[in-house]
Amino acid sequence: MGSIEGERTTVGWAARDPSGILSPYTFNLRNTGPDDVYIKVHYCGICHSDLHQIKNDLGMSNYPMVPGHEVVGEVIEVGSNVTKFKVGEVVGAGLIVGSCRNCRACKSDIQQYCGKKIWNYNDVYTDGKPTQGGFAETMIVDQYFVVKIPEGMSPEQVAPLLCAGVTVYSPLSHFGLRESGLRGGILGLGGVGHMGVKIAKAMGHHVTVISSSEKKKKEAMEDLGADDYVVSSDETQMQKIADSLDYIIDTVPVGHPLEPYLSLLKIDGKLILMGVINTPLQFVSPMVMLGRKTITGSFIGSIKETEEMLEFWKEKGLSSMIEMVKMDYINKAIERLEKNDVRYRFVVDVAGSKLDDQ
Repeated sequence: MGSIEGERTTVGWAARDPSGILSPYTFNLRNTGPDDVYIKVHYCGICHSDLHQIKNDLGMSNYPMVPGHEVVGEVIEVGSNVTKFKVGEVVGAGLIVGSCRNCRACKSDIQQYCGKKIWNYNDVYTDGKPTQGGFAETMIVDQYFVVKIPEGMSPEQVAPLLCAGVTVYSPLSHFGLRESGLRGGILGLGGVGHMGVKIAKAMGHHVTVISSSEKKKKEAMEDLGADDYVVSSDETQMQKIADSLDYIIDTVPVGHPLEPYLSLLKIDGKLILMGVINTPLQFVSPMVMLGRKTITGSFIGSIKETEEMLEFWKEKGLSSMIEMVKMDYINKAIERLEKNDVRYRFVVDVAGSKLDDQ
């Protein structure tokens, strides 16, 4: 960590173009403002949306781009107005690092829906400079968007909770789907899907994993504790669970038909979309009308929900299934993620990695 003309510098790994290849990149950080928390990054998860961004899949990428939004680290400095955090504490930061604070969403503590929210990378901060993410040595984050990690939780285990975990927890909580005894479906068993199974089971739900093949059945049932496993292309299996589910969490990040899954829902059942897809999804309206079913979406979670989810995770004694990697493996990890070859979340040991190329 150096200083150039009064600004801090830090080292991260950035994509320079839509190839998505990451390499060392030195950039400036603002000095710690009155409301800022200066964080030494220890761990950062790799999310499927990182892949979309570095490869410009959504057509909105700006380079150089340092991705990473499941950040866990240690506070090394706080601003004069910061009272919630102290130097030496373990904290987390997620996808949102700024919002207007005045709109309906912000006043309702659901700042992730603010029309002026600021993403932690591939965006522009209030000072006019580009935001950069957690695949870096250090970060500066407004205290409002930082969460304290409860004591006793392993920091590397926490990283995936700051996106994948709260992404599942938020809609279950918001839509009144926390009560014990509900029947839920988890469509797709990747990073978010595995969190879905764990959290839904901890809430006392009967959980069915719906996947495109049999290959993940053993781990879904034995390792994650799912109650049932259905192959989506098997009409007999799908028919067997028709009209039986209270909700389905759809984590699939590529275009797919919705009708087969709408047919699995009970009356008033909810299909909750979570996969980032840049092509239109289709369904025929009677599939929704003839069961008063809902197709809805949910986007990560609020700071309050993140704090609730961390306490819930600790109380239930849950653990993430992660594969730890160093930064020099990041491009291979992204390649494997693209092939769905990870069980179930990569976490980068940022503090334990050599970040520069000297």
